[in-house]
Amino acid sequence: MKRCRSIAVLLCLLLQGCVESRPTMLGAPISGINHTSAAINQFSVNGGGGPNLGPYGGGPGSQMCCAMLPVQWREGLAVVVEWEKDPSPYDYATLSEPLFSDAWRARMKEMRKKNTRHRAVVEVAPYEKLGVVDVHFLPCDQVVVSAVAHLPGMPGYP
Repeated sequence: MKRCRSIAVLLCLLLQGCVESRPTMLGAPISGINHTSAAINQFSVNGGGGPNLGPYGGGPGSQMCCAMLPVQWREGLAVVVEWEKDPSPYDYATLSEPLFSDAWRARMKEMRKKNTRHRAVVEVAPYEKLGVVDVHFLPCDQVVVSAVAHLPGMPGYP
């Protein structure tokens, strides 16, 4: 009887190593908020894509997947944000060429030359519970990133 108990205890201890630990990293949805008059044609956070953002547009309604972030925030946590900016998003309304014609394609190519690409390493605002990764595009090519489980404008949002 004593031997069976010892074997049972030993088996329990051995099986403890098989128990899954809680994840340390999670994939969080990405949302963008554009506070500028330019369009953000595309952006990414640590390689995970975000939605297109019109001038002064975006918000929690449009999300893409995913940016990998730690479940627990830590000091110095930063992400790499890359984006393409169109400084003249309303110029497309002046296109008079037939859609997808050679002339239209040539004009689009010329207009896209004004677009600029940017890259920034940005610290993530502290969070208690990981939520949506909100990327705020500010004038002068500044970017702010938060990942809290609160909506913009609500108490607790940084």
